[in-house]
Amino acid sequence: MNHNSKLLAVVGPTASGKSELAVALAKKFNGEIISCDSRQVYKGMDIGTGKVAGSWQKVNQTNKSNKSYLTYVYKSIPHHLIDFQNPARQYSAARFQKEAKKIIAEILKRGRLPILCGGTMHWIDAVIYDQKIPEIKPNLKLRARLEKLSTTGLFARISRLDPQRAKTIDKFNRRRLIRALEIVISTGRPVPPLNPEPSPLYVTLILGTNLPQKTLYEKIDRRLKERLKHGMIKEVQNLHDGFRVSPRKFPRQSALSWKKLISFGLEYKFVSLFLQKKISKDELFIQLSFAIKHYAKRQMTWWKRNKNIIWIKPDIKKAEKLTQKFLNS
Repeated sequence: MNHNSKLLAVVGPTASGKSELAVALAKKFNGEIISCDSRQVYKGMDIGTGKVAGSWQKVNQTNKSNKSYLTYVYKSIPHHLIDFQNPARQYSAARFQKEAKKIIAEILKRGRLPILCGGTMHWIDAVIYDQKIPEIKPNLKLRARLEKLSTTGLFARISRLDPQRAKTIDKFNRRRLIRALEIVISTGRPVPPLNPEPSPLYVTLILGTNLPQKTLYEKIDRRLKERLKHGMIKEVQNLHDGFRVSPRKFPRQSALSWKKLISFGLEYKFVSLFLQKKISKDELFIQLSFAIKHYAKRQMTWWKRNKNIIWIKPDIKKAEKLTQKFLNS
């Protein structure tokens, strides 16, 4: 382990205030943020994922250098691994781990503080603890066979073949169930454990944003109402239709099937069901609100296993004090 390679991570359940806390810490401690969200990597998936409202800009390498790099900027803070992938193409945990480690090295070279921030639990653990992720290439024939199974059938099969992975996987997420089965069937071995290991790759401070459950659930409902009000349904319709998102990088975004959109889960699943007239507007809100709260609960169950996380309210003063102590140590 390189003890000069200090890393900050801001974790916690959805709607707990991670993004803004990470930005405030980045401003205070000359940091850059690496987004750890398995859906925010995709272009055009903005409102439904809660992506920060930044823009692509050229940023100087250092204050004394004329060299610059292109990145996503929000409130003057560079954000990496966000808003760059065509959603018609899958972005894997193995690729994220590889690219995140490279970006962390670049940030450290610039003399800045790398800050991991997001809610995709195993992505963050994969980087901090350098976990081994099997780089199994997609098996299209196997996927086609698995697609014929119901979501319940997929979960039953992973429970039989890999009981340990079944304990942590989202049993309603077809995309992750199929990928887990693909790994198990292709390798003949269980999916490597994703729980934190005792030897982190970096000297890391992990701050967890924690709110009382009642407060968190109220925030989830308020945020969901705002997203519905500000165009989330139109966003999903656009993704289904195919639309122009960036003339420079993607002249036209590929139209996504309803099946593909549903595979992204949560907002994209339930809005897709509504647009297909399979549920009503009221059912959309009720079912999606329940699913998001269930996801937040699973996130906390995952994070609570890690005794290295320091849990705080999304309070900048407390976070600044802990970060300063960490950097001075």
